[in-house]
Amino acid sequence: MKEVILAFAAGAFVGVVFKYIRLPLPAPPVFSAVMGVMGVYFGGKLVEWLHKVIS
Repeated sequence: MKEVILAFAAGAFVGVVFKYIRLPLPAPPVFSAVMGVMGVYFGGKLVEWLHKVIS
């Protein structure tokens, strides 16, 4: 949980800095970013599951 809080804090800090100096936010659109992260996570979990099933 500590990693989640630190990641959120770092992201919020970067967002504030970028908005303050009037730069575009360095992030993709919200929904596509969330779906990409979910895809990476579930793909990794699928490989772990397949290794257990095959072994």
